[in-house]
Amino acid sequence: MSDATRELASAVASLRDPEEALRFLRDLCTVNELREFAARWEVARMLDAGTSYHEISERTGASSATISRVNQWLRYGRDGYRLVLDRRARRRRRDR
Repeated sequence: MSDATRELASAVASLRDPEEALRFLRDLCTVNELREFAARWEVARMLDAGTSYHEISERTGASSATISRVNQWLRYGRDGYRLVLDRRARRRRRDR
């Protein structure tokens, strides 16, 4: 991983709340890039919930290639998706 990528990760980690994150992401990314990130995140959430490829494609418009790629990262990646999905699930259970 490059120093620039590590510095970006550090910058993201310094954000205090979702509003700050949105402000930073909007300045960093084009609208299309942000849409792509959001679409991948939605696919990851749906895969984690056990939603079928077909239903994900129908509901999001994501291609089977995108869904498959996200599934590969979710299952065999660096556990970034899993880390955030699990953390958010714990927070939802705690906040009930």
